Amino acid sequence: MKKHIIKLTFIALAIFASSCDSYLDVNKDPNVLGDTDAPEILLPSAQVQIGNNLMGWDLGFGGAYWSEYWTQSYTASQFKTLCEYQETDFNAAYQGLTAGTLNDLKRIKTLSTDADNQGYYYIAEALSIYTWQIMTDLWGDIPYSEALKGDEDLKSPVFDSGSDIYADLLTRIDALLAIDATDLTIANSFDFIYQGDMEQWTKFATSLKLKLMIRLSETSGYNNAELVTFISNNSFLTSSAKIDGSYWSDDTEGKKHPMREFSTGGANYLATNVIGCKTFIDYLNTNNDPRIDALFTAPSGGHLGAFFGDFDSKKDSDLNGTKDEDEDYSEAIFTADMDLMIMSDWEVAFYIAEVYARANDVANAKMYYDMGVQASLAQNSITNNDIITTGYAQWVNGTVEENIKEISMQKWVANANYQHIESFLERNRTKYPAVSEIDVKADRNFAYLNFPVGDFTVSVNGRAKTNGNLPASPVYPSAVLNRNENAPSQKVDLLEKVWWNQKIGK
Repeated sequence: MKKHIIKLTFIALAIFASSCDSYLDVNKDPNVLGDTDAPEILLPSAQVQIGNNLMGWDLGFGGAYWSEYWTQSYTASQFKTLCEYQETDFNAAYQGLTAGTLNDLKRIKTLSTDADNQGYYYIAEALSIYTWQIMTDLWGDIPYSEALKGDEDLKSPVFDSGSDIYADLLTRIDALLAIDATDLTIANSFDFIYQGDMEQWTKFATSLKLKLMIRLSETSGYNNAELVTFISNNSFLTSSAKIDGSYWSDDTEGKKHPMREFSTGGANYLATNVIGCKTFIDYLNTNNDPRIDALFTAPSGGHLGAFFGDFDSKKDSDLNGTKDEDEDYSEAIFTADMDLMIMSDWEVAFYIAEVYARANDVANAKMYYDMGVQASLAQNSITNNDIITTGYAQWVNGTVEENIKEISMQKWVANANYQHIESFLERNRTKYPAVSEIDVKADRNFAYLNFPVGDFTVSVNGRAKTNGNLPASPVYPSAVLNRNENAPSQKVDLLEKVWWNQKIGK
């Protein structure tokens, strides 16, 4: 049954065929299923759409570049705009998450008003809140209260403020958690994430509220004591919400993990466009982090990363006799059975660790921090946990801010290959990794010898574009603005921060 259902879903989602445009439209196709009166038919499609958008063309690549896991290779140009900090809109993700995912989730809820289908309503509402959170965290003010009403001929929905959207999402998650899901049931074969286990979905919803609450850590509305109480009184996911790698059919185009489509498919974008970024490679390499070999293939001379956004360099930065463009760099690995992550167990553990760190509860902060690192190691099939017992990732109790940095740095590492856009959003919130002021282009050999391991650098080719700052949010897709009489003015650049991004730093 499982294989039959996923074939149906992937027919609807037909990932990447002959061009980028065909891939970018994948999430519109499931709307064809919108006429069904069976919520179970829509649920697997909606789940795959979320994962596909998070680790697909826009956010999978965009998040990886803006989190400095990868940089554009010297021999191609597909992603130069991301490395140059050009006005990127992530239109495919915006359209996919709204026209596809959120519409399907709305349809599921509409079809699930009877008692027998309440389980589908619960899951759809949880995933809807999650998806709206991703949307507003990325673009800021967006249509929300009047969105998804095209069937009511509402063509120009108002743009709600990010803070208002968050307030409503918190109200919605509280209402969802007030539902006793104990006796709710769904057909397990139609749930790709938790196979119909409603206890796990309750933990997902509780973890989602935690995520919404901690995202506000730099705002006046944040109350850490409230989060400590919330954590003490609830259970959170310890099993990642993900689409298991066993669902993929790696020998068939369109039925692979989305990143496998780019690493083994006809376009082969990973091999030709992506190389390891020095920012990330050096951090893992210098600290003997075993995850580096699970995330990257090592050239014969050992792991090597390139300066971020330095793809037109004609220099020999390390003075080894080989120009930068001719070096053999580490390349990203995505296996055939790669899990597609929605919310990870390490992510939740690190959130809890941060709450306890802010409360100066060192014992609990360390316990959950260690859990987060161990969960990441396990996800990468690493059983040796020396890095947290004797290695660089062992808990070092410092000031509250130092502990937040320690947690944030490990979250950044853990998210590689799994939650790229989440790393971008969390770095915006915590400002870790921090940003070094080093100007690579001014003296590449000096930059090579004095590279600020553990800090981000500003793109060599994007430095002037953003005046030495990192991107804060994508611009709006032009179609979203042009069709809406209530649309705001377009953002000038990538520097406009969403409302909760208030911590001082670049």
